[in-house]
Amino acid sequence: MTSNSRRPNIVLAGFMGTGKSTVGRIVARTLLMPYRSTDAAIVELAGRSIAEIFAQDGEKIFRRIEATVCEEMAMRDGQVIDTGGGALLNPRTREIFGATGLLVCLRADLDTIAARVGDDPSRPLFGTRTDIEQLYAARAPIYASLPFQIDTTGRTPDEVAEEIVELWKQHR
Repeated sequence: MTSNSRRPNIVLAGFMGTGKSTVGRIVARTLLMPYRSTDAAIVELAGRSIAEIFAQDGEKIFRRIEATVCEEMAMRDGQVIDTGGGALLNPRTREIFGATGLLVCLRADLDTIAARVGDDPSRPLFGTRTDIEQLYAARAPIYASLPFQIDTTGRTPDEVAEEIVELWKQHR
C-alpha cells in the first residue's frame, strides 16, 4: 500500500460469488467512500454487457478493456473498488492495486459460490460444476498471493464488511 498523502483505496478481489459487490457497497457506505465496480465500468465503457463482450470479442479483448479500467480506477484514491473475478490474473493490475490500496481477497467454498451465483447468465465463465472447479483451481494461486484473505463462507455481508473496515483502519 502506498505511503504518500493519498487516501488509499480498498480493493476487493476474488472468485465470482464471494461477495465482492455486496460487501463492497457496505464497506463504502460505512466509510463514506465511493463504491466502484470494474465490471460496471467495463459495461459502461463498452456499451455492452460482459457476456456480450465475451461472445462478440472474446476473453482476450475483454481482459484488455478490464486492465485499462482497473488502471484508471487505481489512479484515483479513497474509493472501494470491487474487481471482476479475473481482474487480478493480470500481474500489472495486481501491482497497481497493491501499490494504491488495501488489497483484500474474499474467498468462499465452491458450494457457497454455486449457491450464490446459481445460473446467472451475466457470468460468461460460470458453467458446470466441473468447469467452475477447474477455473477456481487455476485462479487459486493468484488469489492466495494477495496480502489479505477473508473467508465469506457462512458469514453475513455485514460481518465481512466489518472485518474489512477494521483491516483498513489498521493499515491506512
